[in-house]
Amino acid sequence: MPPLSQPLAGKVALVTGGSRSIGAAIAQRLAADGAAVALTYSASPDQAAKVVAAIEAAGGKAMAIQADAGDPSAVRAAVARTVEALGGIDILVNNAGMAINAPIENYRFEDYERMLAVNVTGVFVATQEAVRHMGAGGRIIHIGSSMTRYAAFPTASVYTLTKGAVTGFNRSLARDLGPKGITVNTVHPGPTDTDMNPADGPVAAIVGPGMAIGRYGQPAEIAGLVAYIASPEAGFVTGADIVADGGLTA
Repeated sequence: MPPLSQPLAGKVALVTGGSRSIGAAIAQRLAADGAAVALTYSASPDQAAKVVAAIEAAGGKAMAIQADAGDPSAVRAAVARTVEALGGIDILVNNAGMAINAPIENYRFEDYERMLAVNVTGVFVATQEAVRHMGAGGRIIHIGSSMTRYAAFPTASVYTLTKGAVTGFNRSLARDLGPKGITVNTVHPGPTDTDMNPADGPVAAIVGPGMAIGRYGQPAEIAGLVAYIASPEAGFVTGADIVADGGLTA
């Protein structure tokens, strides 16, 4: 049994969209817990290289793979490369996502198609490919959004539609994979200080008064929750929607 300080020793993790913000924090935390980590990125090779360098400087093992989460062929190739280079895959974190907000009556169809490709199709393809290589003890972890529980501001209906699809997928997939010993869970971050939603950005002025603890979350706090779900201790947790939102939806 691995030591408690490295509960993921001997495991291989793939984190999609792992070059920045929450994804980068998750990749670094899983590596600190002992996993060999592959992370994908779309258009930020320098940031991805920095995450890999930070993991390696701390004594971990990591690799970066260029893969657009909205391109099924690229996602399939990323899973295959992870398995080939690291010897398998035990943990998949479907973190890659995007948000394009606009009033529904003005929403461009091409933007809808792009969000659907990244936030929904990319999750399906990565999951389908990963589970083909997973055995008992495998972990599928989706990154959703607390917007599926509480629409805190307007113009995000299409984004919420895509995250709601992931929520439904999560619950049924837990039934499909439970007999194989693979757990499936979704972490729903609330307002978190990221490139997409900074703590001093325009959304903060809207949601800030509703935060029970009076502040935005930090990517490392979301990563800590993901690390728990990925650990052996969470073997009885599956099909769950776990909200980490500072009490916004309480």
